[in-house]
Amino acid sequence: MAVDLDSKDFILGVTGAGAMGRGIVQVAAAGGLAVRLYDVNSDQTKDALQFIERMLGRTAEKGQMSADDAAAAVGRVAGIEEAKDFAPCGIVIEAATENPEIKRKIYAELEAIVAEDAIIATNTSSLSVTTLASGLDHPERFVGMHFFNPVPLMRLVEVIDGVLTPPEIGDTLMELGRRMTREPVRVKDAPGFLVNQVGRGYNIEAAHMYGECIAGTVDLDRILQDAAGFRMGPFTLLDLTALDVTHPATELIYEQFYHEPRYRPSPILRARMEAGMLGRKVGRGFYEYPDGKQAMPEEKAPPPAPDGRKVWISPAEDEGHVALLEVVEKIGASLDRAKKPGKDSIILVTPIGDDVTTAAVKQELDPTRTLGVDTVMGLESRRTLATNPATTREARDAAHGMLAGDGVPVTVIRDGPGFVCQRIISTICNIGCQIAQYGIAAPEDIDKAVVLGLNYPSGPLTFGDTVGPKKILRILEAMYRIYGDPRYRPCPWLRRRAELGLSLFTEEV
Repeated sequence: MAVDLDSKDFILGVTGAGAMGRGIVQVAAAGGLAVRLYDVNSDQTKDALQFIERMLGRTAEKGQMSADDAAAAVGRVAGIEEAKDFAPCGIVIEAATENPEIKRKIYAELEAIVAEDAIIATNTSSLSVTTLASGLDHPERFVGMHFFNPVPLMRLVEVIDGVLTPPEIGDTLMELGRRMTREPVRVKDAPGFLVNQVGRGYNIEAAHMYGECIAGTVDLDRILQDAAGFRMGPFTLLDLTALDVTHPATELIYEQFYHEPRYRPSPILRARMEAGMLGRKVGRGFYEYPDGKQAMPEEKAPPPAPDGRKVWISPAEDEGHVALLEVVEKIGASLDRAKKPGKDSIILVTPIGDDVTTAAVKQELDPTRTLGVDTVMGLESRRTLATNPATTREARDAAHGMLAGDGVPVTVIRDGPGFVCQRIISTICNIGCQIAQYGIAAPEDIDKAVVLGLNYPSGPLTFGDTVGPKKILRILEAMYRIYGDPRYRPCPWLRRRAELGLSLFTEEV
């Protein structure tokens, strides 16, 4: 089975003229392809054609393409009133609602219309490509082509091979994606495909931390933006995507993976969804949106720095000790350099993975004066300071005031393994390693897809190599030990490469 994209007779079909369908048509036409668009609602088709013409016109106005090229692209698009007019199309992409029954009816209709060597593709974001293909007479011609919204701005497209999809079909779709000026990545059929799996390690893990009362939503957003470099905090992101979209997708991935703990949903998100606190589109979610703008609470000023009170920094973690010592010296705080902390000194520990409680007990420190500082991320942008259940208010405020002495913001959280950044980054990395371990996608494609599809500052494997695979392994092992939750068990891909001192991109021969 072969489709010749270079043939002068090649036509791409798109069924479904909603936001995704019209975006697919726009980028296909801009890429030089002839396209036919159909929707059961003919008014929707007409509206989509007008929208595409406006968008291509604006692209020309911005200088991103010439006026002649924009006009030519518009000329390559045709609306059709009946599905039978897809007959000459070599590939038809379905972009209908995420309802499997509706989709299957569309596929049955298409099979009766298009040639036997034509390819049928689905833009589904969460349904199994193999399952959707199972009702077809020729399931081997079926493939996934998952675009991201808004399609013209999101360059990524996941090309998903079903169990019966031969390699040449996916190869053709990869080339089609490139013709459409997208960045395609090849993915095996799996719940959530690639990007949606990795996304659970960010916003859902943050929701679990919020549920544990480790920190509030605003504090978690600020830490992950300022300290870890994410463009958007997890709760701002959840408000943007809307809980009635994100949470059902999370539950579906969890169910399709037979309750794999790494993807366990947060009950808090379901409760808020059922309460109608969906996010920006309804004006209320984790934040309020008066006049459509996010109301971000002002950050409180830090307590005053303690006058003359000494600070003792644990030497248990060599790297953390050196990094925090440099910060405290620059601030100009009075250091306690004794082997053991003095009776009035503030005690700071720098655990990797462990919580402050564990560090204090292991090192036989006075817990009432002991706090933890995350030295893995954020020391120069936003510092994370963690208490433990025995920490006094006086010690907390003294440490907070001291660490904020050079103007770098400090966020105080409650005790939890891995602080915030260590926990989130390690979880994201572990899921990325699992995707590599299962052969769902190649390591380079995993990182490319996450950066393009989720706008993360790094892909999961780059995060791991930057922090250090051995350190990521330590963090996960500590969380697994403290929680006893298989959610945090390290993936074999990660463990083996960490123990051998290899990059997480290393593939076995």
